[in-house]
Amino acid sequence: MLALREKIEKIAFVVYYQKNNIYSFNALIGALETEEELDDIKYYFIRGSENLVNKLESICDNHQKVVLGISFFTPQLWEINELLKSLQVKYKGRVLFIAGGPHPTGDPEGTLKMGFDIVVVGEGEETLIEILSNVKNDKKLDAIRGIASFNKDKILITTKRRKWIDLDKYPPLPVKNVKFGAIEITRGCPFACYFCQTPYILGTLPRHRSIKSICNAVNVMKSYDKTDIRFITPNAFSYGSSNGKSLNIPLLEKLLIEVTKIIKPKGKIYLGSFPSEVRPEHVTKETLGLILKYAANDNIVLGAQSGSQKVLDSCNRGHSIKDVYNAVNLTLEAGLIPKVDFIFNLPGETEEDIELTIDFMYKISDMGAKIHSHTFMPLPLTRFAYEDVKDVDEKIIKAISKLSSQGLAYGEWKKQEKIAKDISKYLKKMN
Repeated sequence: MLALREKIEKIAFVVYYQKNNIYSFNALIGALETEEELDDIKYYFIRGSENLVNKLESICDNHQKVVLGISFFTPQLWEINELLKSLQVKYKGRVLFIAGGPHPTGDPEGTLKMGFDIVVVGEGEETLIEILSNVKNDKKLDAIRGIASFNKDKILITTKRRKWIDLDKYPPLPVKNVKFGAIEITRGCPFACYFCQTPYILGTLPRHRSIKSICNAVNVMKSYDKTDIRFITPNAFSYGSSNGKSLNIPLLEKLLIEVTKIIKPKGKIYLGSFPSEVRPEHVTKETLGLILKYAANDNIVLGAQSGSQKVLDSCNRGHSIKDVYNAVNLTLEAGLIPKVDFIFNLPGETEEDIELTIDFMYKISDMGAKIHSHTFMPLPLTRFAYEDVKDVDEKIIKAISKLSSQGLAYGEWKKQEKIAKDISKYLKKMN
């Protein structure tokens, strides 16, 4: 009877563990595990909306308090909205619904209107620790820093933002509730491109995880025979840079050397490829040499976004068309495949800009590059949040179809085009 009571009284933290949020939840659970006070929390990682709706029943039956965390991007807004409706029907009052991630941070009021109880605004590690501690100790949640909620009169209350966290304070991966994935080595981006949420959510001054902290995570992975190592960073070649714009080659190489020592002889490092990319102006013989010497990837992902310098400047990209061309050329000379990102329909794009982009895509694909195609999506917090979304130009569609048929282009631009229109309508309505 006592054992049953102890089981029922435990707190459950349920994670909606989907492809798009695995990395962020790994970091959050890693942080929660560092707090001894929260050692008695039971964690559940649930994939699939139907599984979540069904499995919450037994979790609620076996725990006194249940907290559900859902992290999502703006393109997932409608999917999450439908899921939450289903959950509210069965579990309202029985589960504390918490949202976090890029969309909730940028649109806390809209997220709360969906039915969430609390929105975590910005980085979640310290905020989530405090939320779960307060839940455990029956304390109020409304004074916690870094959250948004409605008061009893349905008025939005947003507490003070937290200071940026020191990445070394917490491990990048869970150790007790073992989960693996790419290791986050840098947060923050100084370039502040007008279509990107990263600098608005994580800051413009880069923060780097120390080599020691990264290697600790690699050692944990190796102990489970996981030795293929990937990194999460806004710009893979900027690791160790004080400002994110200059390079710190010695520190980047030291990181690669130390990781190699741990994972050899069978392990592999992937740098500058999925799930990260590199800035074109940072592609040099020296940085490519690091990939050839230490990494296993046969490609690097380059952010070009447009073939028009005017469009690049209007997006605050901070690099030139020439930088992209040079990066492609150097990458090919190194024997690697450049996968080059382009975003169609960027605000202010004219017929001339479209022609320049098409010509540039043909030029670099003829050289040997592959085109990764995207459609512009307005995102909350960004400078382009309320820009109009047009249909992708027919000339772009024709060009991409031709390149795709030749195996020189890939991407989900068509799916993104529809989502972009829905996002634009939503944001303008909320504004």
